[in-house]
Amino acid sequence: MAEKKDKPKDTRTAEQIRRDIAAARARVSANVEQLVEEVHPTTVKDRAVDQARTFAQAEFNSAKATIKDEAGWRMDRVLAVGAAVAGVVVFLLTVRAIGGARKKSIEKKALKALELD
Repeated sequence: MAEKKDKPKDTRTAEQIRRDIAAARARVSANVEQLVEEVHPTTVKDRAVDQARTFAQAEFNSAKATIKDEAGWRMDRVLAVGAAVAGVVVFLLTVRAIGGARKKSIEKKALKALELD
């Protein structure tokens, strides 16, 4: 059988033990309150919104820095962005025109089929 190790004797008074217990309760209570606040849905939402806002601002500043520097607007970059936007607009208009022409063609075929009946 294993030998018992002698524990050092607790020399605190009953009042000191009560104070220690009260202090421990206060610490636990504060920790629980802090935890509840930290995981509260409103706090989590606010933190996520702040992080998203910070990320969006950083990305905006990064994008802005590519077309504007200390000397002013970088026209080569502004023209490149403008050309890209114009290309997207032309592409969308072309797709829309093709879709409209196809729709009219289908409608004409449907009308012809009805007239033949």
